[in-house]
Amino acid sequence: MKVLVLPGDGIGPEIVSATLEVLDATGLGLEVEVADIGFAALVRHGTTLPQPVLDRVPEVDGVILGPVSHYEYPPREEGGLNPSAELRIRFELFANIRPCRSRSDLSVLRAPMDLVIVRENTEGFYSDRNMYAGSGEFMPDAGSAFSIRKITARGCERVARAAFELARGRRGKVTAVHKANVLKLSDGLFLRVVREVAAEFPDVELEELIVDAAAAALIRRPDTFDVIVTTNMFGDILSDEAAELSGSLGLGGSLNAGHEVAVAQAQHGSAPDIAGKGVANPTSLILSAAMLLDWRGRRDGNDDLIAAAADIESAVERVLDQPATRTPDLGGNLGTAQFAAHVAARLRRES
Repeated sequence: MKVLVLPGDGIGPEIVSATLEVLDATGLGLEVEVADIGFAALVRHGTTLPQPVLDRVPEVDGVILGPVSHYEYPPREEGGLNPSAELRIRFELFANIRPCRSRSDLSVLRAPMDLVIVRENTEGFYSDRNMYAGSGEFMPDAGSAFSIRKITARGCERVARAAFELARGRRGKVTAVHKANVLKLSDGLFLRVVREVAAEFPDVELEELIVDAAAAALIRRPDTFDVIVTTNMFGDILSDEAAELSGSLGLGGSLNAGHEVAVAQAQHGSAPDIAGKGVANPTSLILSAAMLLDWRGRRDGNDDLIAAAADIESAVERVLDQPATRTPDLGGNLGTAQFAAHVAARLRRES
């Protein structure tokens, strides 16, 4: 399996290095190719996302993307592209898949959580991915700012189908989260398409829930959710909420998946305040990389990749089970590299 690795900004290089150590411990013999993006690429190439990187993405078997500090980038015309958004749009990575399972002594929840949020990834309230040309945000005068939200039947159908297929292999329930009581046209379209897809999956239950009620229900009754499908911004917010409730945002894996390309990406940001200190929690990216192996394995019928993904997840869980082998954000004392070394050692012992 050929993997393109893009370390990114802030803590990106540190958690990417940790993730690669864990992947090496699987014994899969992955072919790893590293390329600069973000500020490192801006200095060398005048852009945060060089064209050779984009050209390489469809030629490899998967991509690992480190966090990026795109909020601090210069304007697009000065080379400041958001690598995360660009990859999602150019390669139609329409489903952002974010599993979330609570850990007993880290979670603040009264009931266990074991769910997956499937977030539409290419349109919605994210104005940087809504227009053929230009930005979906504009200011006609100094005192007015407008932002366009785009919802398409095609976008809804793709993410809904991904959610129902996932639920069919889990506990057989999909919750469609929306705000159709206010966004009658756009979320109305989303619900209409989700219902149409649901009709093709009679073995999967469909629940519909308004987004503010869903946010409360994640706290009050997290054990009633299986797969949540929703639009871009709602999914981003709810998945961060779910991850934090279950233990920490640093524990949430995330995969951006399309039909042909998948990109593993930590659920959190680049955390420049702790960059270079060696204390960042690499769990999110490690679990995201495991999701990438599983995606590729199922796509190609490669049982070794599927097994390795499960082994990584098991090793991470066993290391996290011990308070002494956690990173500082979880009350432990291990640095980024030390945590990765413990996970890698556990993998080697169990393989």
